[in-house]
Amino acid sequence: MNNLNEFRTAKIIRHWPIVLLRVFTGVFFTYNGFGKIARGGFENSVERIVTSQFDKSFGFFRPFLESVVLPNKVIFAMVVSWGELLIGIALIIGLATRYASAAGALMVACFWFMKGQNLLLGNNHDGVWLIVFIVLAGFHAGRVASLDERLSDRFRFLA
Repeated sequence: MNNLNEFRTAKIIRHWPIVLLRVFTGVFFTYNGFGKIARGGFENSVERIVTSQFDKSFGFFRPFLESVVLPNKVIFAMVVSWGELLIGIALIIGLATRYASAAGALMVACFWFMKGQNLLLGNNHDGVWLIVFIVLAGFHAGRVASLDERLSDRFRFLA
């Protein structure tokens, strides 16, 4: 039993930076998602943001913005705000971490496509968040100090 405890302690020590990144990202997205839900009226912000960024967005993404997002701004406002909140909570507690990270990467990639910024541009925070989510999914940030770690024996899709 002592060897198992030593192994877990060594694992936690070795993976603490990824746990810290996972929890920080979760707190950030939870805070922003909750803020959008609590304030309300985010659908007007969605329309304002999309129309202001429309000319700058990537060409392949413009038809999606014009024919899907803008006519359904209320649905997309709910998806973005609740998506940020749920992704954030999942990352904080470490539940379905890979899936939450993949969903976060998809959401942030859509923000990046809408803004049409160069990935290496210094003020492109969407590019940074995209890389963070890819790292969290790739390194399976739910292996340590998470519900994924505790539940992976029963639910193999969490492993």
